[in-house]
Amino acid sequence: MTIKSVLIANRGEIAVRIVTAAKALGIRTVQVHSAADADMLAVKLADEAVDIGPPAAKKSYLNIDAIISAAKKAGVDAIHPGYGFLSENGDFADAVEAAGMIFIGPSGEAIRTLGDKVAARDVARRAGVPTVPGSDGRLSGLEEARTLAAEIGYPVMIKAAAGGGGRGIRIVADAAELERHYPQASAEAQAAFGDGGLYMEKVITRARHVEVQIFGDGANFVHFFERECSLQRRRQKVWEEAPSAGLDADVRKKLCDSAVALAREVKYRGAGTVEYLYDDKTGDFYFIEVNTRIQVEHPVTEMITGFDLVQEMFNVAGGAVLSVTQDDITETGHAIECRINAEDPFKGFLPTPGTISELSVPEGEGIRFDTMLYEGYTIPPFYDSLLGKLIVHAESREACLEKLAATLENLKIEGVATTVPLHLALARDATVASGDYHTRFLEAWLETEFARLADEKEEVA
Repeated sequence: MTIKSVLIANRGEIAVRIVTAAKALGIRTVQVHSAADADMLAVKLADEAVDIGPPAAKKSYLNIDAIISAAKKAGVDAIHPGYGFLSENGDFADAVEAAGMIFIGPSGEAIRTLGDKVAARDVARRAGVPTVPGSDGRLSGLEEARTLAAEIGYPVMIKAAAGGGGRGIRIVADAAELERHYPQASAEAQAAFGDGGLYMEKVITRARHVEVQIFGDGANFVHFFERECSLQRRRQKVWEEAPSAGLDADVRKKLCDSAVALAREVKYRGAGTVEYLYDDKTGDFYFIEVNTRIQVEHPVTEMITGFDLVQEMFNVAGGAVLSVTQDDITETGHAIECRINAEDPFKGFLPTPGTISELSVPEGEGIRFDTMLYEGYTIPPFYDSLLGKLIVHAESREACLEKLAATLENLKIEGVATTVPLHLALARDATVASGDYHTRFLEAWLETEFARLADEKEEVA
């Protein structure tokens, strides 16, 4: 059935993105919000708004009963979960379908299978996708972990089987560290995901983080090329770009084809992302995980392909076949996205909630700013610090970096400290410009190059 109305079960910039995409398709929009978010931009843009509870996420944006109840009262056809919150909760997807509405995303079964990191590795193996050397399944305990680590060689990584987002992960350099960190990681995984199960992977020491955007309608499957996400702080992405500067044509094809094979293996429906570690010294790549939702960084893919991924989510969820074949999807130029957070990079990335006193965003061809901000908006202290994403597109990576630096220089967000200075420094950095970096580069750079800039700023002040 064609979707005619949707409830957006999210907040912030992604809620604005979904409302905008839905309105472009003529779909009625209902925006839920917590008591702390009554003034957010998505509420102002949507056709209707519903208060679903107190500021605490577990009582509002993570409250399945409240969201389903709001959707029923609003009489919507579908629910879009965005990213984060309930977007990768298979039980939520099932509850939406059981209530007679469409969940805009994969089936609950697919979410559970691909969300379990051990089961996802099994899917990858069946699809012929290379996986990082490690445990075949969940570790039975510390004794098995000791034996396997000795077999594959240190350093190793122990990871939560049931979750992601950098929680329940420990990098272990030797047997003594394994003894110490194994129970800690299990306890953290239990607290975060209700499941203390762990698995083990060999650490690829100089890895790039590359991911492939996939899309399926349950019968047809395509990719929209790759994104590079190697600039990370505490395993959280800071800056993303497309295409990757580190892949040659042969590796790119193998990587993208493997992602489509994985999507086909589970008859995937909707938008998803297959994430990999890539060793640019050997040319080997290894499967990490599948994100069964729209990604924060989807705009860089849209910029190089000219394709609206969120609108396609609505179409496919409504029962349509994919509107494109693989041959229809081409890429042009280069795009970079900077995550702009309400954090002070000169003070250890301290969160800085407050009121936006001035907002001025440069405009022009190849410049996009996905945000929830407006002048006078007060940022609540209860949620993620992401304010928006600045995306620029140009004919080459070099031109893109130049345009990014110029745009960041003229982007004004007053009233709170933001990570704009961090991104400006990265846009001007010689190593970033070379494209020769890996997932551990940024944290070392912050301690040296950015620390020097912070000292200079303090001296001037």
